[in-house]
Amino acid sequence: MTDQSVPKARTPADGNAPRSPRTPEGVSRRALLGTAGATGLVLGTAGAAAGYAAAPAQATPLTSLGADRAMFHGKHQPGITEGLQARGHLIAFDLTAKAGRKEAAALLRRWSQTAERLMAGEPVAHGDTDVARDAGPSSLTVTFGFGRSFFTRTGLEKQRPDALAPLPEFSSDRLDKARSNGDLWVQIGADDALVAFHALRAIQKDAGSAARVRWQMNGFNRSPGATARPMTARNLMGQIDGTRNPKPDASDFDRRIFVPGSGQPAWMANGSYAVVRRIRMLLDDWEQLSVAEQENVIGRRKSDGAPLSGGTETTAMDLEKTDKAGDLVVPVNAHARVTRPDQNGGAAMLRRPFSYHDGIASDGVPDAGLLFICWQADPLRGFVPVQRKLDRGDALSQFVRHEASGLFAVPGGAAKGEYVGQRLLEG
Repeated sequence: MTDQSVPKARTPADGNAPRSPRTPEGVSRRALLGTAGATGLVLGTAGAAAGYAAAPAQATPLTSLGADRAMFHGKHQPGITEGLQARGHLIAFDLTAKAGRKEAAALLRRWSQTAERLMAGEPVAHGDTDVARDAGPSSLTVTFGFGRSFFTRTGLEKQRPDALAPLPEFSSDRLDKARSNGDLWVQIGADDALVAFHALRAIQKDAGSAARVRWQMNGFNRSPGATARPMTARNLMGQIDGTRNPKPDASDFDRRIFVPGSGQPAWMANGSYAVVRRIRMLLDDWEQLSVAEQENVIGRRKSDGAPLSGGTETTAMDLEKTDKAGDLVVPVNAHARVTRPDQNGGAAMLRRPFSYHDGIASDGVPDAGLLFICWQADPLRGFVPVQRKLDRGDALSQFVRHEASGLFAVPGGAAKGEYVGQRLLEG
């Protein structure tokens, strides 16, 4: 529940005239969502509304939700600075025994071509399943990254970035190695569940004999338009979560989140590093706390997200304010205090998570929590120092458990005619 949010606003298309579900022309690119609310370090946005009807609804013109389109080609890969999507899939692959650099290059070429078509609302080139036939792009993004082991498998160890050094162990880690790391990582997000699933199946089928699935996870966020007014989303613990994410219009945003164009290695220019953590929320324990106790754990009011020191959600937190008894109003181990950049040497990351719920575990408690994804120019200056600080004393730690982990190098965006990772694989 670190105080951070992705400040992009959706740019809907004109929904007054009927629109062909496969015609993205004229659709404005989905801009940064200032009210979507990305997660804090260990918690994330959630809260999807669901419903059903006795009969299918009558056909209506494609809404702005379906018409929203993100662009595949660009300086950065999609799925980093766009606003949170309602549905998401994370999937990691390992190259097969006979696959090397040549096969990896062919795979990334196929994946990039498929992602470009799907993000434009078009079917895949061959063997489309028609799952998303009636939908528009729905803000679909597909993002690709390389794990540390990828460079060994492809003989590219000399091109492996220093920033891909293994993450240190943390006290809250209960990691399942089978659901951690991987040679290749793909992030899929969309505002429609069928569009997201369609992309997932296409990516999996494209892997062919070159790669096999290592692990796959499914997530969700609040659906666009679910609230009466745009607002920061709530997480599965019921807290407003995502008030203080780095803002793209800040002068130091690119420096914190993206590898510079002159950075090393050269193939990572304009790329970023993604830390991916599956974080279980111990909801039964959390829900036994009173609202006041929950607020002290977080350091913010549950009702509106305002700091306990007073004001509104966006009011600066007064870390020195005390009550009549002389105690700090924001407890010294409150999550929002511990994770602040000014309490961690300026360390900052762009949080862009999905919540998850995988049913009831064998012990009878919800298997639910956060698919935490954070972006930074260097994880040793972003995620690692903040997580170490949390290890030393965060009131929220007793209510969460880190069950899977991965670190991936996500190269910059592909230019027109290129595929993602081409400068690495053909350099």
